[in-house]
Amino acid sequence: MTLIIRTFIVFLLLIGAQWRVFAQQAPIFTHHGSTHAYTNPGFAGLGEGICVNGIVRQQWAGFKDMEGNKVAPETFLITGDMPVNLLRGGASLAIIQDKLGFERNVGVQLGYAYHTGFAGGTLGIGTALNFLNRTVDFSKFKPHSSGDPVLAQGELSDMLFDLNFGLFYEVSEKYYAGISMTSALESRGKALTSNSEASFVGDRTVYLVGGYQYTFPNNPAYTIQPSVSLMSNFSTWQMNLSGALSYNNQFWGGVNYRPQESVGILLGMKVLDLKISYSYDVNIMGLGVPGSHEVSLGYCFKVQTEKYTRTYRNTRYL
Repeated sequence: MTLIIRTFIVFLLLIGAQWRVFAQQAPIFTHHGSTHAYTNPGFAGLGEGICVNGIVRQQWAGFKDMEGNKVAPETFLITGDMPVNLLRGGASLAIIQDKLGFERNVGVQLGYAYHTGFAGGTLGIGTALNFLNRTVDFSKFKPHSSGDPVLAQGELSDMLFDLNFGLFYEVSEKYYAGISMTSALESRGKALTSNSEASFVGDRTVYLVGGYQYTFPNNPAYTIQPSVSLMSNFSTWQMNLSGALSYNNQFWGGVNYRPQESVGILLGMKVLDLKISYSYDVNIMGLGVPGSHEVSLGYCFKVQTEKYTRTYRNTRYL
């Protein structure tokens, strides 16, 4: 098993060494602990049943360009995953729409993870098919020189096919760690114009995540859950450092720090089995950019099935 893990990590690094500088950057979330089914296919099915989560993010809410166009990023993400004992693992589905300026991306991911016991926890080894439709309205751009045959005209779109890979390891109610790569092939679409080799490109991104849950010995109703998420496209990187205090797993609050970009405040509560959480990011870039809003909703349908091997109850980290 150790050889498999080492081979997998080396494979990710070798692919990453071929990174092209013209790739776009994947969206980032303050509720990064609720996006594992999207960023890491190895996470699929590690819960107790069918888990569905939705996130709506409005970054730099209200920001407009000089023409009055709304160009602030807006992202909608829906994920679902469930254990599939017949396949000794789990399956996942992720649907995302990401808008940035005059660009709109709609993606669908279908994933599978193989589960195995490892060092007292559960290890998920996963892969996912990645379909991305990328659209840009070039008519909205204002070039310095009009009529250049190299510049694309009108609205253009293309469908890209790619693969994701991931390892996700967790020890129930203690800690988790994961490494993954999305759009590993960095697929390229057709040329945008006949006079240029420019084309749409996949968002090849590497993710490193980790989290820990500490329960107060004298008062087990309170837990602290620090977590970290690092993402990089081998050209730039972004990091989330989060910490949340939870009471009886019913109410929680915390902070998220994104170096050189923002500080976020998170508040959430659980109603029956529905988790509701909100965050607001205050920008610290010093550019007068508005803050960002994010809402996360999560629900798990418990499924009682015969287990094929020893399993562990999963804690969904904030």
